Amino acid sequence: MRTSLATALTLALSLGSVALAQTKPNRYTTTGIEVPVTPEMTGAGAVSSGVTLPKPPPVTGSRAKPVAHWGKPLPYPIVIADRRNNRLIEVTPDKRIVWEFASPNLKVYRGNEDVNFSADGLQLAVSEEDNFDIHLVDYENKAITWTYGIPDHRGSGPNLLNYPDDAHLLADGKVITADIRNCRILVIDPKTQEIATQFGTTGKCEHKPPQLLAHPNGATPMENGDLLFTEISGSWISRVTREGVVKWSVRAPNVRYPSDAFPTVDGKQIIVADFSKPGRVVIFDPATGKATWEYFVKEGEGMLDHSSIARELPHTGDILVVDDLNDRVIVIDRQTRQIIWQYGEKNKKGHTPGLLNYPDGVDLDVFRDWKAAAK
Repeated sequence: MRTSLATALTLALSLGSVALAQTKPNRYTTTGIEVPVTPEMTGAGAVSSGVTLPKPPPVTGSRAKPVAHWGKPLPYPIVIADRRNNRLIEVTPDKRIVWEFASPNLKVYRGNEDVNFSADGLQLAVSEEDNFDIHLVDYENKAITWTYGIPDHRGSGPNLLNYPDDAHLLADGKVITADIRNCRILVIDPKTQEIATQFGTTGKCEHKPPQLLAHPNGATPMENGDLLFTEISGSWISRVTREGVVKWSVRAPNVRYPSDAFPTVDGKQIIVADFSKPGRVVIFDPATGKATWEYFVKEGEGMLDHSSIARELPHTGDILVVDDLNDRVIVIDRQTRQIIWQYGEKNKKGHTPGLLNYPDGVDLDVFRDWKAAAK
């Protein structure tokens, strides 16, 4: 028999893993549509690498003033959303596991597919598409501190989502998420559990931002507070202010299925992964709509299989890519277009050190000096 939501939350609280008391409780005003849980959605279950983890160093850096970098091939440690292992895992450039958040309860936390640090580096915003919820996770205490959405229930009413992709904790304390199948992007206030701002019209899926959105799967905050929307249908990328003013809207060139566009380090261009097979990474200039750099390999070891995230790395200019269905995260040299760093083995699923199971999201830990801590 399937565990009820109330039972699952009670169990999670008893384990001390879901600190819902720290925020206003979710108001389950509607139940939505219950979705059957398949073995694929459960993945490997609640697993851990088994590594003895060191104590994290304190936060001494920020995105504006990051800690000392490691240089090539990977300048900073990365937190990976290891989706089908139902965990977050932090890996250093020398491939040590230094931090891990394993699922405290598969009903409440399962299938984490995107992860992004808060501006202060203390929290992680996590989205779970096929668990229909988003979370905030306290990095130091390894605890879920807030949730929006009802696990295993899809819908569009209060506290309901339908395939939420991407989540960020904004500088003002609100959380943004792209609610794909409801064709909307939501800015939610965790203090009230209310939707503060909605872009797009629920259930109307076409491209006319900000009133209408065509299956958005990315809502990335930019340095000045603007938002970068990614829409699957039509491969549209748009820059929109918090007030809903569209600064530009262009199609990503040579991309069939855009996934979570990001600005380049200088903020002038856009980098986006193509969630296809073979996958692709494109950097383009929104002023012209033309590609300025591209990675595309049709076969062999370098071929991407449904790449979901691409980021330009600071200091090196190389490209960090989550290669989902190849079970790896890689760094591609900007000049040679060769893979120069890899965590995970292509087509080998696992949860022990060196292995991943459908990784789907990544962010850089520029906040903690793990390099100095290792010494």
